[in-house]
Amino acid sequence: MAYRWKNDLRDCDVTPEAHFLNRRQIIAGAGALGLGSILGQGAMAQGLEPNAFEDITSYCNYYEFGTGKDDPSRNAGALTTSPWSVKIDGMVDKPGDYAFEDIQKAMSTEERIYRFRCVEAWSMVVPWNGFELADLLNMAGVKSSAKYVAFQTALRPDEMPGVRFPVLDWPYVEGLRMDEAMHPLTFVATGIYGRDIPNQNGAPLRLVVPWKYGFKSIKSIVRITLTDREPPTAWNKANPREYGFYSNVNPEVDHPRWSQATERVIGGGFFAKKQPTQKFNGYGEEVASLYAGMDLKKNF
Repeated sequence: MAYRWKNDLRDCDVTPEAHFLNRRQIIAGAGALGLGSILGQGAMAQGLEPNAFEDITSYCNYYEFGTGKDDPSRNAGALTTSPWSVKIDGMVDKPGDYAFEDIQKAMSTEERIYRFRCVEAWSMVVPWNGFELADLLNMAGVKSSAKYVAFQTALRPDEMPGVRFPVLDWPYVEGLRMDEAMHPLTFVATGIYGRDIPNQNGAPLRLVVPWKYGFKSIKSIVRITLTDREPPTAWNKANPREYGFYSNVNPEVDHPRWSQATERVIGGGFFAKKQPTQKFNGYGEEVASLYAGMDLKKNF
């Protein structure tokens, strides 16, 4: 049975596909829009027109393929996504290399429509197709001693020209606390808008943690490790002052270089009206208890 949560999104609130894939254009300016939700009651939509197909393929954010606005769409076609496997190891009962096709066969796929909030202060609403991360972890058998889950993105210098430059300490790595990883909202996406995820958006499978900033939702996963120690994460290693381990969406905790109190919603251009950012990206009722007693300004 699919997990249900308090959802205030309507059919008109999903970010249009063109604008979603055109994520790097959002940094130059954004606004609000919507297109479809099957799960709940709604927020507001501006009714803007989707971008052209050229926008979909020309703007993305995947530094392994370059930091320029159109680098990922131009270069990600070189990424080989079949065959693909995910190594699951560490504190699990059944460690091994799990073929992507076998994972898909074992999982129950559904659509989840989530808000998506970037640390750069833009946001969108995205319809993902995939399955709960907990189901994948349970397939491997989580040992009771495991306290964290570490993730790793593919590192293929022959296919990823961006890794030739020390933008980050490659490979890209991320991590969650075990209760975060096992929460029903934590999702492994294999599709967007009912189709396979494009290479530049994290094919063939990526993490989606809707109450955290988008960089926590690691792309093109090749390894998942269960551990009893807090794992390193790519942006925290690069700049711990600006990017903490938790990275929960929090309008009360600013990025050192900009406010997080408001956000620009995709589609409205540079002068689009900003909207207030919701704590935990609007999922506080479901996830705030995970952080009871924690100082969220210290544990940012």
